[in-house]
Amino acid sequence: MSIMKSIDPNKLTPKDTYRLLTRVLVPRPIAFVSTLSEDGTLNGAPFSFFNLVSSTPPLLSVAVNRPDEAFKDTSRNIRERGEFVVHLVDLDNVEAINETAANLPSDESEIERSGLTPTPSEVIGVDAIKESPIRFECTLKHAIPLENHGRVQGDLFIGKIERIHLNEEIDKGKDPKLVARLGGEEYAEIGKTFTLRRPK
Repeated sequence: MSIMKSIDPNKLTPKDTYRLLTRVLVPRPIAFVSTLSEDGTLNGAPFSFFNLVSSTPPLLSVAVNRPDEAFKDTSRNIRERGEFVVHLVDLDNVEAINETAANLPSDESEIERSGLTPTPSEVIGVDAIKESPIRFECTLKHAIPLENHGRVQGDLFIGKIERIHLNEEIDKGKDPKLVARLGGEEYAEIGKTFTLRRPK
């Protein structure tokens, strides 16, 4: 049996905590989130602190950090508009999605810069992108500030899924070739799977 090491995250720097957690909590699904600013700019950014919260009601969560306690475009737009689209990332769009991680001025669209194609949503006022095989139109249910040592370091957004869009192959039962985030600059494609039956 290997020897376990005990680590107190309160004694690590924020950067070291991030590096450790993102290296060991893997794989993490990637949410590409599109939002609309007050001036009409369609912003987009990827986040890997993301997951399903509940199926009834259908809720998902996305956490966005606050560099220097300032809102990122995604956070500000979600709070102001109360709507956003979450897209899943696959092998066909991962390189374009990665381009949207660049730090641009808030009035410049990452989606336009990366060559992704906007498409209207069905029930909310924020455009989606055509290149994603799965997307969720969401309305904001909760915005929770994330504090650490008296400072707000980020925000946890919980969105209610109002519409689910799947491409035809996935709708017919084909497994999507989704990409997940690992540590550092590493990514993974969903690979070998196995089945385990729950005990009755």
